[in-house]
Amino acid sequence: MRPVIRKQEEPSGEGGLYFTSPKEHIKFIPSGCTLLDCVLGGGWPLGRVSNVVGDKSTGKTLLAIEAIANFRLTFPKGLVRYFEAEAAFDNEYAAALGVELHEDEFVGGDTVEVLFDDLTATLEGLDNEKPALYIVDSLDAISDKAEMDRKITDATYGGTKPKQLGQLFRRLVREIERKSLHLQIISQVRDNIGVAFGNRFTRTGGRALDFYASQILWLAHKGQIKKVVKGVTRATGIEIRARTSKCKVGLPFRECDFNILFGYGMDDLAASIEFMKATGGGNIGREDVIKRWYSIESQFLPKRGKYQK
Repeated sequence: MRPVIRKQEEPSGEGGLYFTSPKEHIKFIPSGCTLLDCVLGGGWPLGRVSNVVGDKSTGKTLLAIEAIANFRLTFPKGLVRYFEAEAAFDNEYAAALGVELHEDEFVGGDTVEVLFDDLTATLEGLDNEKPALYIVDSLDAISDKAEMDRKITDATYGGTKPKQLGQLFRRLVREIERKSLHLQIISQVRDNIGVAFGNRFTRTGGRALDFYASQILWLAHKGQIKKVVKGVTRATGIEIRARTSKCKVGLPFRECDFNILFGYGMDDLAASIEFMKATGGGNIGREDVIKRWYSIESQFLPKRGKYQK
């Protein structure tokens, strides 16, 4: 689908062509951070697949928790499913952030086949009035039946997991779009062994996610936020940089910085303040930040379409 392009007068008075965003024909789940929504092209889109990739302590699960919170606020009648392959979800910490998952919202499993069966059943149970958010945490902890049945001493010959994932997407991606389900897959970053140039990092699962995901978001740990209380220093949060390597609902290779505060989540207000200060000041309301973001983005795009008369 081609991006929607409109001509609009910018605050400077100069006309320009830019991508209308968020796209009016897509419904989005807010991420919990206004700047991150801008980077993503509007948030997490219903009917699409996203992939959140990062090293340890980069807030991958936290982003999933905040997606659940905002999904429930935006779509009160919607369905949440959490495929917990790592068996490490901290419900008490999630509750401290205002999110509680019920037992029937968890999916226990460790293979692509179990994921396929549950995702298929979830899609079959949905109607057009009931959107869904389905989170897989994480893809790295998922195996496939062939691997589970094989002895650890047997040769693998490349493994079958990437092929199984490709089959899963081929069979379900159209239904995911039709039933307004957002499938968010969390991945661990890995070193790209033997690469002398290009991307030094990769993640498991083969090329299926590269093709079928509408958004691929990479998270990088910038540093710690510390606080001193009565002479005792403790880490109270982390500084994160988020960057898209693919975004089919907006422009790719956009990035933003935000803080994650332990027991609170993404510090949306602080990120908005820093962005507005860095770009000339002004009001820090959500709509003000979004308007400033796309006003700046429009200046990087051609002022005239290639085939425009």
